[in-house]
Amino acid sequence: MCSGQLTRRYHSRSSLLEKYSTLKRRSKRKIQSRLSRISICKQKPTSIRFRCSLQNTILDVLRARPGWVEITTNDWDFCWCDKDWLNNPDECNFFPENSKVSHFLNFFELTRKNLMVKNLKRLRRQLERDSGKLEAQKCDFYPATFELPSEYHIFVDEFRRNPGTIWIMKPIARSQGKGIFLFKRLKDITDWKRGVEYQPQLQVTDASTAPIETYVVQRYIENPYLIGGRKFDIRVYVLVTSYNPLKAYLYRSGFARFANNRYSLDTIDDNYIHLTNVAIQKTAPDYDPEKGCKWSTQQLRMYLTAKHGQSKVNTLFQQMTNIFILSLQSCQRVIINDKHCFELYGYDILIDSNLKPWLIEINASPSLTASNQEDYDLKFGLLNDVLNVLDLENRLTGKEKKVGLFDLMWDDGPVFLEDNGNEDLVKAQTTLTNAKLGCVNDRLQNLKEIYQTAEVFKKLN
Repeated sequence: MCSGQLTRRYHSRSSLLEKYSTLKRRSKRKIQSRLSRISICKQKPTSIRFRCSLQNTILDVLRARPGWVEITTNDWDFCWCDKDWLNNPDECNFFPENSKVSHFLNFFELTRKNLMVKNLKRLRRQLERDSGKLEAQKCDFYPATFELPSEYHIFVDEFRRNPGTIWIMKPIARSQGKGIFLFKRLKDITDWKRGVEYQPQLQVTDASTAPIETYVVQRYIENPYLIGGRKFDIRVYVLVTSYNPLKAYLYRSGFARFANNRYSLDTIDDNYIHLTNVAIQKTAPDYDPEKGCKWSTQQLRMYLTAKHGQSKVNTLFQQMTNIFILSLQSCQRVIINDKHCFELYGYDILIDSNLKPWLIEINASPSLTASNQEDYDLKFGLLNDVLNVLDLENRLTGKEKKVGLFDLMWDDGPVFLEDNGNEDLVKAQTTLTNAKLGCVNDRLQNLKEIYQTAEVFKKLN
């Protein structure tokens, strides 16, 4: 082959490569252009920057989230903080646009024991004034409660009107069962008043710098529902994404926490009988960390249904849903609503022997540390679904009634069960909200369906 032919072939090949490169660049630009249009349409960031002040399950969830990047600076999109972080004015004066933070600024209006009762009493008075005593009775889901020391004399009058009643003392701002004790004699509380625990200023040199710690005293529920002779309460998770208007979700999964010892009123100073906090029960000599003294809410609901029938159990769980809604409404006007804030509450509910639910307390920072693998799986799924509901990736339509195991129970009004062609269900819609605590649901299948539906919806719009 002559040199001229080689030269022509070389130039021809170079020309083809150049055209191919040009087409490739154009194709790449078209793809990038389409992707950018899709990205702009969905407003989806390339990555979501997060900060986390906790070292437990939530950090595992955030690090495993696709496209989420951990940072230590203040230019975050998402911040899971502890409650003390909110006391720092430098951090809380300004939240970045479109960011989310894990507490409302005055979250304690619902979770501090004395303020919770104060707000519930105010709601009860309002309902009685606006709608009568019958409507106000819907708020009769918490025991008689008094704040000490400010309401000590009122409590003494109530105590003397009900001789032999057992009462329980709780510090308003502590958790994990710390500082709680039962009593049934005024002498017990008189001795306690003189103690260092009631007057923490006795522990410091300058007494003027430490105020007296506030407690609440509640009538003890002496007839709890027992399973296997043991007392239990139920931990339920409620997610609030807005207080004005109120928008709240109920998580289907939770757990019942059992006392380690069989129930008896013969002794009231045994915490392994009367307190169900895991932090206390795990210190029992015969505590089994694998079993953990827990049932899932699904197990509990099936047990109660088998024993009492579906109708009674449905009524019980609907009453629990009403507790969640009314308690949130009680502080709706005093909570500082901020579009950047959300709150994951841990409700503690006790059922008595008459199948009546009682609100014991509400936690703003429910424990996210797992006690075993089953507990870890529950909390990992819970926290992932919190992020799915918040939808920082902008993958949902915003109209979903169910996201993972979260059911939307209130959206500026009650959210009722959907009509699936069942006439009995349609008739019951006036009382049954879209909350299915303890019901079984395929979480991953639900997420797959709602994301596919949302993608189609967005393409059509």
